[in-house]
Amino acid sequence: MPKHSHLICILFSTVLLAGCATPGRQPFDTTDALELVATPPADLAGAWSRRADGVIAVASKPAGYIATRASYTNYRLHVEWRWPGKPGNAGVLMHVASGPKDGAWPLSVQVQTKHGFAGDVLPMAGAAFAEPLTSAPGAYPAIKGHTAADSERPAGEWNSADIVSRDGVIEVSVNGVPQNRISAANPRAGRIGFQLEGVPYELRNLRITPLD
Repeated sequence: MPKHSHLICILFSTVLLAGCATPGRQPFDTTDALELVATPPADLAGAWSRRADGVIAVASKPAGYIATRASYTNYRLHVEWRWPGKPGNAGVLMHVASGPKDGAWPLSVQVQTKHGFAGDVLPMAGAAFAEPLTSAPGAYPAIKGHTAADSERPAGEWNSADIVSRDGVIEVSVNGVPQNRISAANPRAGRIGFQLEGVPYELRNLRITPLD
């Protein structure tokens, strides 16, 4: 985060103020900035734990998602993930704007990290964007597939995603390769979440950088 970004947030944007971490401390560094949303309710400590090396272990259960308590509008999100065992399904939920509506999932835009589909974008529980879907009409889930050749690394290796959200436009790169872009996202602001879908995985180097 730029040295004076917290000052910019305070001076110019009350929306960004809600999404500004203390300099040198990201919301993912402390569990009091996160909550686990699951049915039935469960303990966050059992689903999200940080090891001494800084890697975050995300449990396979319960079905649900872990989200920041703060909301964000214009920002860059960097996240690295890998499947330490059998690869499975997960995703980053952008602009979480409500509780679960579609089974376990909230109104949000999902950037897929599912093995073999990294970089796909899904409108969740009534979310929308301007670009056409690539999934068949009426198919569930609705998907806008990634646009470049698959850039995900083999299972067991670390992957990175860089996601830029600005004024309703979301751009997604996987391992440095641009893979998706949507515009007129609805919702265009909200919390950031990570799915739990039955297979454990690992995260590291999570960073949220507010954009001026």
